[in-house]
Amino acid sequence: MSFFKSPAGKKAILPVVLLLVVGVNYLASIWHTRIDLTAEKRFTLSAPTKKMLRQLEDEVQVSILLKGEFPSAFKKLAGAAEEVLQEFKEVAGKKITYRFVQPDDELDDVNTTYADTVTALGIDPINLKVQLKAGEQQQFVFPAALVQYKGQTTAVNLYSGNKVFISPKELNSAEAMMEYRFADAISRLAQPVKPLVAYSIGNGEPAGYNTYDMVQNVLQKDYQLFTFNLNTQPAIPDTFNLLLIVKPSKPFTEEALLKIDQYVMHGGKVLMFIDKLEAEMDSLQIKNEVIAYDRGLGLNDLLFRYGVRINSDLVMDLQCDLLPFDVNGNGQFEWLQWNYFPLFQSPGNHLINKNLGLVAGKFVNSIDTVEAEGITKTVLLHSSASSRQIATPALISGKENVVAPEHEAFQKKHIPVAVLLEGKFTSLYRNRLSQAMKDSIESSGGSFLASALADNKMIIAADGDIVLNGASKEGPIPMGINPFAYGTPKEFPFANREFLQNCMEYLVNRGGLIEAKNKDYTLRLLDVKKVDAQRSLWQVLNIALPAGLIIVFALLYQWLRKRKYAGKNTVV
Repeated sequence: MSFFKSPAGKKAILPVVLLLVVGVNYLASIWHTRIDLTAEKRFTLSAPTKKMLRQLEDEVQVSILLKGEFPSAFKKLAGAAEEVLQEFKEVAGKKITYRFVQPDDELDDVNTTYADTVTALGIDPINLKVQLKAGEQQQFVFPAALVQYKGQTTAVNLYSGNKVFISPKELNSAEAMMEYRFADAISRLAQPVKPLVAYSIGNGEPAGYNTYDMVQNVLQKDYQLFTFNLNTQPAIPDTFNLLLIVKPSKPFTEEALLKIDQYVMHGGKVLMFIDKLEAEMDSLQIKNEVIAYDRGLGLNDLLFRYGVRINSDLVMDLQCDLLPFDVNGNGQFEWLQWNYFPLFQSPGNHLINKNLGLVAGKFVNSIDTVEAEGITKTVLLHSSASSRQIATPALISGKENVVAPEHEAFQKKHIPVAVLLEGKFTSLYRNRLSQAMKDSIESSGGSFLASALADNKMIIAADGDIVLNGASKEGPIPMGINPFAYGTPKEFPFANREFLQNCMEYLVNRGGLIEAKNKDYTLRLLDVKKVDAQRSLWQVLNIALPAGLIIVFALLYQWLRKRKYAGKNTVV
C-alpha cells in the first residue's frame, strides 16, 4: 500500500484502473447473466423458445416496420418488440439481428418496399390521419415485422387490431404475445418438414370460396394439406398429424365413424367444427325466414363416448354481431344486433384462448360435457352472461329485429360452444365391434384398439362457420369479418383465424412453442381518484424533494470542504 502512496505509485494508479475497467468489460462481453425481477417474468423466455433459438443453424434477420413518427402506443409497441428481440439475442447471440426500417424503404437487393412485402404476406396497414400545417395528410403504419432465414421470408403481425388508438388492455395483450409471435415465425422458417393435415371430404364439407382464408392463410401456409375421403379410403394413416372436419352436411356412415374412432385410438388428433343444424344465411336473405332443423350427421354416439354432446338448439346472445335490416320496408337499412350471430368470449383458461379476442359465430349450437372416464374437459369458448338457448326445429325470421329483444329472456351465462378433450379415450366400438368391421380393419393392415394407447387430445366446436370466410365483390375476405360490414366503418376483424391457428398449434404441438402464449402481463393502472386526492403531495415529492436534496447535499459538501481545508490555509 505504501507504493501507491508514493509519487510513482500515484502515477501508476490511472493505468491500473484503466486496465481493470477494460478487463472487466471484456469478461462481461463473453460471460454475463441477468436477473428478472418482474412479478410476471416478462423478461424471461419460455423453455421451448430458448431451445429453438439454440438450435438455429443460420442467421435470422428481423426488420421492424416501426421507424418514424407514430402515436405513442405504436412507439411503445416498437419498444416491446426490441425488448423481446434483445432477449432472443441473449440466447442465440449473433444468429439474431434486428433493425428498425420505414415501410417505404426498399428491401436489400430486391426492387420492392417493406410495405409491399408485408401487404403481400397478408398484413394490412392502419390508416393514420396526421394533422399538419398544410392540412390533413394520410399516413399508413404497419405494426409488423419481416423475418428472414435461409432465403425464406415471413411476416409477423405485432398488433392484430385495426384501430388507430390502441387501448392499454390491447397494448398489454400485444406485448404479452410478442415472444410467441416472433418465436413461432422463426420456428416455421427453420422447420424443414411441415406437419401433415388431412382435410375430410365426402360428407358435404365445404371446398369453395368460403374456405379460401382457411386454406391459403392457415393450412397451406403452415402445414402440408391433403384432402381425405372417409368414404373411399380404407383407413386414416397415422402419418397424418391432424384430421380436420369442417361443417359436414351429410350423415357419416358406420364405416367412416369406425375410421375416425380408430385413428383417435392410435394417437391421431381430431379438430371438428360442426353445424348440427341446417340454418343458412342464404335462405334467410331470400325468404326473410328459415327453419333450423337437425342434419342427422350421426356423430352423437361417437362424441358422447369421448365426453361431449352437441345439442340440437341455437345459442342466442345479446353480445352479438350487427346486420343491416330494412326495418320499415322502405329500402332504408339500419344496423341492428342479430342475436343468432353471437360473439364468443374466451375464458382465458388455456394456452389456446389466452389473450384471445372475441370469436364470431353464426347459428351456433351449445355443447354439454358428459361423463367419460379419464377425460378432462376444458371449455375454450362460451357465450356472454346474457344469452339463451332455443330448441329446434325453430323458425328464424328477419322480422324479429323489428322489436328489440327482451333482456329478461337472456338469463343464461357462459354456454359452452367449444371444448378441448384430453386423456385416454375409449373406443365407441369397444363392445359392439362386428366381424365385418374387424375384417375391414385387418384388411387395411390395421388392428382394432378398444382404448387409446396413450393420452390424446381433440377439440370439438359447435359451429362450422367459425373457420369459413365470406366474400365481397372483389373476392373472398378474411374469416372473422362480417361480409355485410366489409369495407364500411362497421368492419371489425374478430379472432376466428387466431383461434383456428391456436387449436391446430396445440394439437400438433410443434416444439411446444405455444407455451409462450401463457405469459400474462399484469396491467397496473393508476388509481384516478387517489391521484386526484394526493396530487399536491406527489408534485412536492417529485419536484420539490429532489431539488431540496440537491441543495442540502451541496451545502453539506461545501461545509465539509471548508472544515477540512480551514487549518491548511493558515500562514505560519
